[in-house]
Amino acid sequence: MKLKIKQIKSVAGALLLGSAVNASAADQTILNTSYDIARELFASYNPVFQKHWEEKTGQTVEIKQSHAGSSKQARSILQGLPADVVTFNQVTDVQILADRGKLVAEDWKQKLPNNSSPYYSTTAFLVRKGNPKNIHDWGDLAKEDVGLVFPNPKTSGNGRYTYLAALGYAQDQFGQDNTDAQEGFLKTFLANVSVFDTGGRGATTTFVERGIGDVLITFESEVNNIRQQYGVDDYEVVVPKTSILAEFPVAVVERNSKKNGTLDVSTEYLSYLYSEESQRLLASFNYRVHNDVVKAEVADRFPEVKLLTVEEIAGGWPQAMQNIFANGKQLDQLQRR
Repeated sequence: MKLKIKQIKSVAGALLLGSAVNASAADQTILNTSYDIARELFASYNPVFQKHWEEKTGQTVEIKQSHAGSSKQARSILQGLPADVVTFNQVTDVQILADRGKLVAEDWKQKLPNNSSPYYSTTAFLVRKGNPKNIHDWGDLAKEDVGLVFPNPKTSGNGRYTYLAALGYAQDQFGQDNTDAQEGFLKTFLANVSVFDTGGRGATTTFVERGIGDVLITFESEVNNIRQQYGVDDYEVVVPKTSILAEFPVAVVERNSKKNGTLDVSTEYLSYLYSEESQRLLASFNYRVHNDVVKAEVADRFPEVKLLTVEEIAGGWPQAMQNIFANGKQLDQLQRR
């Protein structure tokens, strides 16, 4: 069966896919547009899925990847990037594809279990050998001599999770009504930021390769992966007792996949993330998973954490975007003071 390629109107999509797709001998090709730090994860998942799909259907599939900040990826799709599926790290970046572009089904959250989030994480800290600044919880990040590195909440879903986790800690520590104490902590927390990178991978480079900062704040999965990659003797992972539930929503970009003739394979690509085999793979990348068998196998690798939801902290993602991250709102106000 020969690969059928419909006309790709998007210049960005043509540049990304052109020569590689034309050279492909696969029956179908799909594009997974994902967040910044998921490169290695999907590089491992894709061969697993390709084997599964061929065994199930007798067909081969080539999987292309695109990685950048989750919000940036959503904008690229709205501008014409021909993604078949999205695997993001923030609900609003999927929702905007439904609301503005009608590219994703309105009920996308109900298409798959756990609000279409096959795995999840929380926000944690990576510190240097010996934990020289004695970092154990969010409160320690407001010390005068501590330099922080994390992605910019204006451009990164990862960064927004970080800020909301810090806000959730302040609410839990000082009380929901004590806004003065909350803002005092957050103001110092933000003042301690050495570098705001545009995405999670940039923040990792700043902390590890450029040696800037005392604490890298990112997803728990990422801090553990960094430590394994760059040296377990050079870094330590700190998981705070209270943090945020970070969901990783996925969705089929139905308008594109229907046009591309890839709806079935795109749907299965996301559904198979819930299989026991895939959940075990996700856990190997230090993500928390939903499968009970796999959860029991890896329970000792994931400390108990009081996980606060975005709804508990900010009323939900729409409210967080409007009241906290919009221009001139809470984040900007605290940085100006």
